[in-house]
Amino acid sequence: MPLTFLFAIIIGTVLLSLPFAATESEAEGFLPALFTSVSAVCVTGLTTVDTATYWTPAGQAVILALIQVGGFGIMTLASVLLIAIGRKLGLRNGLIAQTETHTIGLGDVTAVVRRLAVVVLVAETTIALLLFPRFLTTYDDDAGTAAWHAVFHAISAFNNAGFALYSDSLIPFVDDPWVMVPLCAAVVVGGLGFPVVAELVAGRRTWSIHTRITVYGTVLLLLVGTIGFGLAEWTNDDTLGPLSFGGKLVAAMTGGVMPRTAGFNSIDYGAATPETLMLTDILMFIGGGSAGTAGGIKVSTFLVLGFVILNELRGEPTVTIFHRALPATVQRQALTVALLGVGAVMAGTMAMMIATDYEFEPLLFESISAFATVGLSTGITFDMPPAGQFVLVTLMFVGRVGVVTVGAALALSAKPKRYSLPEEYVIVG
Repeated sequence: MPLTFLFAIIIGTVLLSLPFAATESEAEGFLPALFTSVSAVCVTGLTTVDTATYWTPAGQAVILALIQVGGFGIMTLASVLLIAIGRKLGLRNGLIAQTETHTIGLGDVTAVVRRLAVVVLVAETTIALLLFPRFLTTYDDDAGTAAWHAVFHAISAFNNAGFALYSDSLIPFVDDPWVMVPLCAAVVVGGLGFPVVAELVAGRRTWSIHTRITVYGTVLLLLVGTIGFGLAEWTNDDTLGPLSFGGKLVAAMTGGVMPRTAGFNSIDYGAATPETLMLTDILMFIGGGSAGTAGGIKVSTFLVLGFVILNELRGEPTVTIFHRALPATVQRQALTVALLGVGAVMAGTMAMMIATDYEFEPLLFESISAFATVGLSTGITFDMPPAGQFVLVTLMFVGRVGVVTVGAALALSAKPKRYSLPEEYVIVG
């Protein structure tokens, strides 16, 4: 899986390094091409150059193709890994797992990829059609430009990439519901994950545990993010303060949705309050659903750890979620993924503190944004020295493929033991 993404990154870097990709007045060499290719394939959205002016229309088309390949690739590979895990369980346990999840079982991989392609095509086309009329009025009835912007932003949003064809991202549309609502919807749907979307489309009356915790967790985090963002920025004259009441609601919704690893920003995060930055850090690190285009440690991982803590505080001998016992292997996997994520963010932040002169808070924000493949920034990415850029490139790559592969490796390598060792307690806390 990492080699597959690395191959796509190399191809993207080569294409973006060619003369046709960048404007002659802006071309700076190899590093912007590498950084942009990694960011696009890993569907992050962080950029060291202005996407709207640095890249030619052909270069922007290459970026869009890399976003599509990266987003579709991560959903496909993650879904195939779920099949592999099901087969590892054996026929009997695999069929039980299929019955419980109602999504991906021991079927044909080709059929899974085909269904996934249909979901992606329908979702992106729908969002593009919703955006087109608004962009058409923006560009004085220039149908070609309006269509290009609608398609680009629809694909970027569904894949949680966050690339925009505006120098200041989506700040010009901060209070425009005709643009922000469809984009937010695309971000949420793309971030749920293919197994959840497939189950929702199937219309089953009884959801699997995975779908329940993903959907309920997503709704909870969206509410917390929207309310928290609105309260923190409502009177900030540099962000939501000058907007109307309705405009503030739209901007607050966007502020709660985009940290789910989308990367579009409708405000200047460099002018945001410390409370907003902290809330955004948390939401970015958690991310979206498994086997989707979102990054982070995933909603299911976060809620599994939450249920572990809750059951431990209650003194329960087993961890239960919605009247189902949670296997100990899943608990260990969730803990491992979360702690590895914390370790990666801390290591990246420390490396950038050594390589740059920026303070801790913006560097932590940047580090989480890169690892969780979000793309939000307080504005320091453009001025990041080469050493800092390489740290961000590493974090984006590890965050995109590392968490998924680590989780799959843990599941695939699990081997039941036919014996147990004597127990001995360790003082904790």
